[in-house]
Amino acid sequence: MGSGQQKNSIWRARGAYFLSVVSITMVLIMLGFIALMLFNAKRLSDYAKKNIGFTVFIQNNTKPSEISRLENALDVADYSVSAEFISKEQAASEMKEELGKDFTEVLGYNSLPNSVEVKLKPEYTSEDSIKIIKKNLKHFRFIKDIYYQKSLVSFINTNIEKMSIIGLIVSVFFLMITVSLINNTVRLSVFSKRLHIRTAQLVGATKKFIRKPFIVKSVFSGIISAAISSLIITLTVLILKENFAEIITVEGILEIDIFIFIFGILITAISGKFAVDKYMKLKTDDLYFEY
Repeated sequence: MGSGQQKNSIWRARGAYFLSVVSITMVLIMLGFIALMLFNAKRLSDYAKKNIGFTVFIQNNTKPSEISRLENALDVADYSVSAEFISKEQAASEMKEELGKDFTEVLGYNSLPNSVEVKLKPEYTSEDSIKIIKKNLKHFRFIKDIYYQKSLVSFINTNIEKMSIIGLIVSVFFLMITVSLINNTVRLSVFSKRLHIRTAQLVGATKKFIRKPFIVKSVFSGIISAAISSLIITLTVLILKENFAEIITVEGILEIDIFIFIFGILITAISGKFAVDKYMKLKTDDLYFEY
């Protein structure tokens, strides 16, 4: 009978330890994905801004050599990702496809001008930057007009700024939740051994001697959980990168894995220490009621 009870006690202890590792692992995975989101925030921002640019409309009597000079200047500019010349014939053909009919037949001529489509680098997509670029291009006398979608530029930049603030707030909030959940998991593990702690105190064991096995066990849980979490996050990133290469990158994944290991070890060690210290300070009667 005693042997059966002992086996049940061992299995219960192993089950509690397994659940503790699973709980910490799930929390660390959540924290890892938040860190991954922060690492890829700039890529997400750049992806949203990649279609922002402007169109330079050119006067019809402009010489080909002048158009070529403008196109080359825009193509090599610091703010430019690319500059593509669109002839009036090409523009008319594209508009015909969009409208489903040839508007030149109605007008009797092609009223569209030659143009250059410029795609901007993300750091130059603010309205102030575009205004400065427009001002600098005024020395090309043959430029008829420079057009960009102000509403789109304003919408993207405003929402990216809002999302950055919200993302930071959410990250801090989840970090607090993570610390709380891991701390409670470790405390619950120590709580189940609180009577053993009191027994060790009664036989004269020092605080350091009592703390050591609990802290070692907690740290070991943190290492196992961190290893599993890092593996799951790394595999997830590699899978997502295949389909979302422009948004997801493996850059920073090593730093995230290291952060998870350090965080997992530190928080479990600190939580273990404080939990043991708490139960060593309680009176015997309080051990049955205090969590």
